[in-house]
Amino acid sequence: MREQILKALGELRKNPERKFEQSIDLIINLKSFNPVKDSINIFVPLKHKIKDKKLCAFLTKKSSSIDTIQKPEFVRFKDKKEIKRLVNQYDFFLAHASLMPAVATTFGKFLGQAGKMPSPKLGILTDESEENIKNTMETVSKNVRVKAKEASLKLCIGKEKMKDEEIADNVIAVYDAIIEAMPKKKENIKNVMLKFTMTKPIKIM
Repeated sequence: MREQILKALGELRKNPERKFEQSIDLIINLKSFNPVKDSINIFVPLKHKIKDKKLCAFLTKKSSSIDTIQKPEFVRFKDKKEIKRLVNQYDFFLAHASLMPAVATTFGKFLGQAGKMPSPKLGILTDESEENIKNTMETVSKNVRVKAKEASLKLCIGKEKMKDEEIADNVIAVYDAIIEAMPKKKENIKNVMLKFTMTKPIKIM
């Protein structure tokens, strides 16, 4: 698979350069898959970070490592517009375990819809030391969420300036995780493609 990925990336790089750095999207089309019955919702750790995500945390004390909202400040977010503004401002949220009931009550609806809600899988802290917060931030920045709402998955797995080998590592990591999560494993895969933001997709398998 790696050989096909590298070949596809070589072809994609022949396209005209753009005035911005393009994202690299992985498209996996599925078959014999019912998104309702066979729902997939997983976080996949990438081998190589795409970018530093903008993060915020609901904590019991202020942190010097991350933008922090403490419980007494939750009252500021009675207005839905304020919550939406907060949710749109960040890529993902962390939370101390003890605050999760209050986080769910105040912010849950909007964080859930945006796919930014901390969960036992990713983003919940039991230790608020700066070292642990930094480690969790790094973990979150290396993870991508795969959620199957239809029989086609499309997600960003890299940026144009990344090395081809790094992009290939990320593709393989995501592909392997999706295969593992599928009810019929490889039988659920119709085809796999790669594309840059402004290019047509190229089939890799």
